[in-house]
Amino acid sequence: MRRKRSSSASRTRSASISRDRFFVEGTYDQGARVALGGGDAHKVAHVLRKHKGERIVVIDSAGSVFAAVVDSDDGAFVRLHERVDRPSEPSVEVTLAQAIPKGQKMDYVVEKTIELGVAAIVPLRTRRVIGSQTGAGKLERWRRIARSAAAQSGRTRVPPIAEIAQWDELLPTFGRYDAILLPWEAVEPVALRSRLGPLVNDAARILVIVGPEGGFAHDEAQAAIAAGATPIALGPRILRTETAGLIVLAAVLYETDNL
Repeated sequence: MRRKRSSSASRTRSASISRDRFFVEGTYDQGARVALGGGDAHKVAHVLRKHKGERIVVIDSAGSVFAAVVDSDDGAFVRLHERVDRPSEPSVEVTLAQAIPKGQKMDYVVEKTIELGVAAIVPLRTRRVIGSQTGAGKLERWRRIARSAAAQSGRTRVPPIAEIAQWDELLPTFGRYDAILLPWEAVEPVALRSRLGPLVNDAARILVIVGPEGGFAHDEAQAAIAAGATPIALGPRILRTETAGLIVLAAVLYETDNL
């Protein structure tokens, strides 16, 4: 029985720590008094009900993590105390270029890939993406979700959500990466386990490109392969677009000792 209570208390404390993390713009030193954004100040004072002198965790733009205390009654200011060394970022940078799915599925992709450890996300328009899914308002929503997911999962940085890119704009960026992975249902079904290691083990920056619900048009996939992408299979079952990126990201992080 004691173990059960201890485990429950540990889970409760862990959840509390994740909710008490806040990102601030700029870089700071120990002892600085820092302003929180309006939404974060409201959360401190009215959601978490933190009072002046109570502790939270603050992360600046350089990824420095500070133990901090609330320094105003309205939660708008905090004072940074000791720096906390808690490395939580993967040693390999994986960028996900995700063809924008229908409805709110992109919300799920953003939240869960950031929890896993994605370095950046590029929302992507391909030929079979529906135009109505790619409005500017959605981009701002995804960035808010990214910030929340990074705080919840203990990240020391908020992975950027890039401006929505056209397919032809993505291909010239391939030179920035050491490996480009293209899950494609038309490729020869070779087990991912046998292919992934040689592709990613010496790579520092990896791009994963996931197509829309209807898949890539054949000429889109061929253009990516010609530009340097490696097509990979994800098993004998057809995965949803919001699942495929998670599978590849998890496999890459596992293969590179980041899980």
